[in-house]
Amino acid sequence: MSKTVPPYVEGHDLLAGKTVLVTAAAGTGIGFAAARRCAEEGATVMISDVHERRLGEAAAELEKVTGSRPPSRLCNVREDREVRELIQAAISEMGRIDVLVNNAGLGGTTNVVDMTDEQWDAVIGITLTGTFRMTRAVLPHMIERRSGVIVNNASVLGWRAQVGQSHYAAAKAGVMALTRCSALEVASHGIRINAVSPSLATHKFLSKVTPQEVLDELTAREAYGRGAEPWEVANVIVFLASDYSSYMTGESVSVSSQRA
Repeated sequence: MSKTVPPYVEGHDLLAGKTVLVTAAAGTGIGFAAARRCAEEGATVMISDVHERRLGEAAAELEKVTGSRPPSRLCNVREDREVRELIQAAISEMGRIDVLVNNAGLGGTTNVVDMTDEQWDAVIGITLTGTFRMTRAVLPHMIERRSGVIVNNASVLGWRAQVGQSHYAAAKAGVMALTRCSALEVASHGIRINAVSPSLATHKFLSKVTPQEVLDELTAREAYGRGAEPWEVANVIVFLASDYSSYMTGESVSVSSQRA
């Protein structure tokens, strides 16, 4: 079992000339890694998040990588008005949206017997309904152009069971179902919709919301004895966003070193 992280993969212009909008791109998780990898692959990237300070920090970090500060906008995906304004702002800033990465999500650990309506609604509202709202808002633009790609962030918990994760697992299973059904609806318009389903991606925010003993247990299950680096998940997002996945739609791709 090797716990060694492989070398960072350099860009190969897989998204050269593309425009990409990434939600929940602040912080140290998959969203920021996806924004960075898309930029390194030649895309023009716009980022959004609900946290103003962290969004500014993310834009500054991307500027160090790309040499220019990416456009950014605050957005709470639970507010349809903000979602629609984000889509319009992205079109205005970049000219069009070739790729939407729906990364916004909320987790937590609570057993059903102790779970409040507010906890359930928050996770479903951000993780599932937020993905639906973003998809609904961008599709008219993509349908008009007869082109576009949406990549949703799901989770292997959409397939698996884990104690304390009923709300999160239900939301991610919903994201998978939304991916499958919406993909069929727009395939004739030249639009592809797929999802990544990570098992365990290790970053600072995860350790804040997940007990260490749970993280240790999940890590022990992984074939490599470690969680994925966020950029390893982002690499698969780049693949799904690129023309290399031209025949894939409605799929949920497991990014895992263990049985899906």
